[in-house]
Amino acid sequence: MTLYTCAASAAVVVLMLPLGANAQHHEHALAAEKLGTVAFATSCSAAAQPQFNRGVALLHSFEFLRAIDGFGATLKADPSCAMAEWGIALSRWSNPFAVGRRQAGPLQQGRDAVERARTIGLKTDRERAYVDAVSRLYADFETTDQTARLLAYRDGMSKVAAAYPNDTEASIFYALSIAAAASPTDKTFADQLKAGAILERLIGAQPDHPGLAHYIIHSYDFPPLADRALDAARRYAKIAPSAPHALHMPSHTFTRLGYWQESIDTNTASAVVAKREGSVAEELHTMDYRVYAYLQTAQDGEARRVLDALPEVAARFDPEALGSAAPGSAGVFALAAIPARYALERGAWAEAAKLDPPPSKFPYTEALTYFARAIGAARIGETATVRSSVDALQKIHDQLLQAKEGYWAGQTEIQRRSASAWLAFAERREADALADMRAAVALEDGTEKSAVTPGPLAPARELLGEMLLELKEPAQALKEFEATLKKEPNRFRAVYGAARAASLAGDRAAARRYYDQLLRICERGDTPGRPELADARQGRASR
Repeated sequence: MTLYTCAASAAVVVLMLPLGANAQHHEHALAAEKLGTVAFATSCSAAAQPQFNRGVALLHSFEFLRAIDGFGATLKADPSCAMAEWGIALSRWSNPFAVGRRQAGPLQQGRDAVERARTIGLKTDRERAYVDAVSRLYADFETTDQTARLLAYRDGMSKVAAAYPNDTEASIFYALSIAAAASPTDKTFADQLKAGAILERLIGAQPDHPGLAHYIIHSYDFPPLADRALDAARRYAKIAPSAPHALHMPSHTFTRLGYWQESIDTNTASAVVAKREGSVAEELHTMDYRVYAYLQTAQDGEARRVLDALPEVAARFDPEALGSAAPGSAGVFALAAIPARYALERGAWAEAAKLDPPPSKFPYTEALTYFARAIGAARIGETATVRSSVDALQKIHDQLLQAKEGYWAGQTEIQRRSASAWLAFAERREADALADMRAAVALEDGTEKSAVTPGPLAPARELLGEMLLELKEPAQALKEFEATLKKEPNRFRAVYGAARAASLAGDRAAARRYYDQLLRICERGDTPGRPELADARQGRASR
């Protein structure tokens, strides 16, 4: 039996649907599905409205396949409910924050859903406005630039929100479209702040709404803004614990703020639900975030356990499957990133130099491995490996440009520049090394990370700081490490680098402060753990 609490006419739904009601996805019939509270009035029948609201709740948590199933159930209850096809169309777009060009198959499926909605017949001007807006994501996708279509959708939702100011769902989806269309190079974060302001105005009246908490986190998923999302991050997992992405998403904020154990805990919970729901890409995505947090806290044994679990998860992984928020590309990214992180964060240079890139239809994931190989090989003087990795990064960059994957081409160029810098350093061309490294820093400062990753494998400023230390310029190195920590707080290598640089520069107070910080971050770290922790203990003891 389906359990709902409904207002008589407002279609307010507290979703606690027994999971056994959808047998193809669930075997635990006694558990209760908790997705939050959604109110989305439509002209659909009273019998169909609860299923429609459930579909929207799933959509707000980026549970796209389950949302499509929910909208399919809506159509079974009311075949005249054209808005269910709107929900399917928007679900086919998948994660709006996923960087990269959409494939033709899902785009055609989205366009087909729009046409089915129009064929069924939209009963109100408001519903027609929603469908007209979503149609812009798919209109002439064969010839129209994806960014232009995303901006057109944003403008369409702007009109819906303006025409129906009392429709909070219109305002929520409009805010989402603003945040998703924002440029990663705009350091004023004007669009993100605009989206966040809309959402914050609404969340007080709808504290259990999944989309509000979710989209606040995304809107503020940037170093200068992240603390604004902390309340939403701490409530989202409680709002929709049946959605693996709702359990994962708080870790975006926790990562930005350097709250490593909170990131570990929420991603551990997310992985359990993702595995249960068959969302393997999401499971891999949570593993990447978890490994990143483990490595920052020197819990290398736990990170190793996640790394060792990859083959079993990869055996269940279908990169083409539509599931939760993480697209197939996110799973492929995680499979490449986790081994690279495990080597680089621990300074295991020989391990990094031996990494082999897994073949992928997403070249930027192969770039992760070549970058790690280059940095590792440079540290142990294997210049031939560095040079071949730099060449591979150049080829991937050119390939991405040709494919019109501008964002990922830019990220690969940051990696290529960094690798070139370390090649020059290994060849004792110090001036060239610093010039290339500073060029990489400038490029990285001019963009933002994708939501697919908790952070770069090695921030460019951190690499510059480490290079300056090697060149016996500790005062300059300290400035770079401290600048890194403003963007990437509580990063192990940046904190340790700052402590070591301060010590070598003769700033004993700063050195003690950073050593203390490192030991606090690593309270749960392995014992005896990394040599850097031994240095930190000695530095603290020598006060």
